[in-house]
Amino acid sequence: MNRLIKSGLMFGNLVRIDAPALVERYNRALKHLAGKQTQLTEFHVDISGHSPEIGDELGDTLYLNPRGVNRQFILLTTAQKTAPLLEATFSTSRTILRRFIEANEAQLFALTARDAVAGELVNSVFSLATPARLFDIRKITVEADTTGGTLREAHELAAMVDDFKRREDAWFDDVLIARMIAAAGQTGDILRNPLRLETMSFETGNFWTSHFGGCYLFRDTPRPALITAGATDALQDMPISQVLAMSDTSRIARFLEANGLVEPIVTARGIDAAAILRQKMDFIVVDAAQDAGIDLTGATRRDIRGLARRHADRLPEAYHGLNRLVHWAEGAGDWPHITSDHPAYFLSLRAAATADRDLVNMLLAELAPGDIRQLFICHKQLFYRLYRDWSETKRSYVVDFLSREYQVDKAGARAALFGHEAPMEEPRAAPAARVGPWGAAKGR
Repeated sequence: MNRLIKSGLMFGNLVRIDAPALVERYNRALKHLAGKQTQLTEFHVDISGHSPEIGDELGDTLYLNPRGVNRQFILLTTAQKTAPLLEATFSTSRTILRRFIEANEAQLFALTARDAVAGELVNSVFSLATPARLFDIRKITVEADTTGGTLREAHELAAMVDDFKRREDAWFDDVLIARMIAAAGQTGDILRNPLRLETMSFETGNFWTSHFGGCYLFRDTPRPALITAGATDALQDMPISQVLAMSDTSRIARFLEANGLVEPIVTARGIDAAAILRQKMDFIVVDAAQDAGIDLTGATRRDIRGLARRHADRLPEAYHGLNRLVHWAEGAGDWPHITSDHPAYFLSLRAAATADRDLVNMLLAELAPGDIRQLFICHKQLFYRLYRDWSETKRSYVVDFLSREYQVDKAGARAALFGHEAPMEEPRAAPAARVGPWGAAKGR
């Protein structure tokens, strides 16, 4: 994993904490939340304040995420908003934390100038003893305060100020005045500079969780389903119409299509479909080269495609299926018939423009892990787990590729792969001859 770390592909964009004052504030917050402290004088934190170094020190990677359910957080700086979320157990957690920081950025900037802000993503579930408890997770509320209770004191001071203004004899209440002065010494002038964080709650309809072997819960779709990478035996008698195993590709394909969650890459607007599919084909060649023991160190795109030409008869059907799609996209072939049982099927799809786009792309990455670029972007935890079992030659190629093709322009790569353009006109009917497993194909 050291190669990933050195290249910035693992633990990248974390916030470095090395100032004694910040370390001391972190320790106070950690003591407040978890009753623990660190002896480290420098470490890195993610968006939630989780530190991989402190996790190693404490022997507990979930020290800020007890039972993997209610995520706690420590904010030392608003710069954490762009950091990743490590050890995520729910797909919604990072989005919630970022939206909370952005909505309260000015207040958090002022608060973290003097103290750490500690809090929790709270829901009604404190333990997932059974899979059915997943359905009780409906709303996440963000609760936060400084470790010194500045916001609580500001709220109490505001109540005392209101009382002071309302009572005619307040000027003679020495006790009230003394309490107001003492509180103002901690909070500052709350009349000119009000101290409060917006109370934020987030509905959690569809989400992924690492619990129970990894589950995708789609309950706010016309045809709900729970898709699991774990054992389906433990998920019987669930309050949902379908429980699908990750290996049940035909039923998953029907579920995605019935809910309008996916679209074929070759008919998507605003992207270079042929280039995306050719890159997926290159990844298939890399896997075949790994199996054949071919050294790919320093291999260029030309080298990979040279290997494909020389060994085309040995490449799997997924490669040839994508190749036929490329020929169709470039006007050099007929529309291929690729059904859900074809190994290229999920490689040929991407998420449609819905509110669940990121979740669907994450699911597609798990269904077709051979696309290492999408796997890294959309499902890093699975990427890291699979990386450990790859050969040295594949690791070298993958790190070089991601460093060269993705790290230099992350936003551009995401837009090129997953961005959507609004349609300029109503789609026209496609010729009857060009019909595939997704229905009539749109015009090229």
